[in-house]
Amino acid sequence: VQLQASGGGLVQAGGSLRLSCTASERTLRSYVMGWFRQAPGKEHEFVASISWNGRTTTYADSVKGRFTIFRDNAKNTVDLQMNSLKLEDTVVYYCAAAQALVVERRTNKYDYWGQGTLVTVSS
Repeated sequence: VQLQASGGGLVQAGGSLRLSCTASERTLRSYVMGWFRQAPGKEHEFVASISWNGRTTTYADSVKGRFTIFRDNAKNTVDLQMNSLKLEDTVVYYCAAAQALVVERRTNKYDYWGQGTLVTVSS
């Protein structure tokens, strides 16, 4: 599965961005999807995950209440709406797909990863 993440960019603190993840050659319908982020020199950090049918989601405490993950299986997309962005949200964001039955926070449970998209929050 080749995932493509997009939507990153420059935004002022307190602003919003929406990241999108899609796969061009395979449906994402059967996968648990997740968003992670990674700062230079650090491990991937879990951000959010959503079940295959969109009914279950889970978030990192650092983004809970500010970020929302949702999916549209008909359009084959998984989006991350990011509101009230903070300076510390400035990192590269990745989408990932897991052959799992439930939402998943563990990085090593994800089988496929997209390229990153950079989010920069300015003061």
